[in-house]
Amino acid sequence: MTGENRAHSAAKTCDLHLIPLQGVPLIEPGTDLLGVICDLTARDGPALHDGDVLVIAQKIVSKAEGRYVDLATVEPGEQALVLSAQLRKDARLVEIILRQSRKVLRQRQGVLIVEHKLGFVLANAGVDQSNVDPRQGARPVLLLPENPDRSAQRLHEGLRLRLGKNIAVIINDSLGRAWRLGTVGVALGAAGLPALCDLRGRPDLYGRPLQVSETGFADEIAAAASLLMGQADEATPIIAVRGLTWSAKSSSAAQLLRDPGEDLFR
Repeated sequence: MTGENRAHSAAKTCDLHLIPLQGVPLIEPGTDLLGVICDLTARDGPALHDGDVLVIAQKIVSKAEGRYVDLATVEPGEQALVLSAQLRKDARLVEIILRQSRKVLRQRQGVLIVEHKLGFVLANAGVDQSNVDPRQGARPVLLLPENPDRSAQRLHEGLRLRLGKNIAVIINDSLGRAWRLGTVGVALGAAGLPALCDLRGRPDLYGRPLQVSETGFADEIAAAASLLMGQADEATPIIAVRGLTWSAKSSSAAQLLRDPGEDLFR
């Protein structure tokens, strides 16, 4: 990317509006999420506009895609048995975490930090036991979507075909971060917007060209939407974000992943 192009790649906004879609039904395997969104906006919800960004909680995407595993059916392997004893963690849960991971990065009692098959570094490979439908097994857990970028792209294209509007889509989740307490919303999948904005070459307040600045645009939007989504029983898993503009080309959330060779913290 040339310096001239970089100068125009930043996103801008004047007034930012975050609008929760109310009345989202309980999502089950096979639920048509696109149909749910279109129905909500056609009834009492806000009409979606060209340029809106729709932020959708990972959990309902995973539920719709049937990403459940019943721990009661899992046979732990040798590595899972060893780790479970060290961590004091259910061996069947550890086995599922290992199956979803490329490698174990850190471990201590009760905590397993891994590199997920998708490239994310996170606790327990994102295997979730909260707000999981108990009808999905004796001991159901929920996995991340198989390919969040692909899921976002399908919804983005579906909204364009169904509504005739260009609506970006972010699939978000709440992850912890090295060196800081607390979880923050991040983009697992993105379509229809630049996930990463390269500001290198753009002048600062004093005219000095920025040398290394890149903005995790999709992550910033995901974090803002998470304020309305909440973490417990708020039941607002879809947020429309209005007021953003951008000129950089669209990219997937995979672009946000740092190359392991450049990661100074592993």
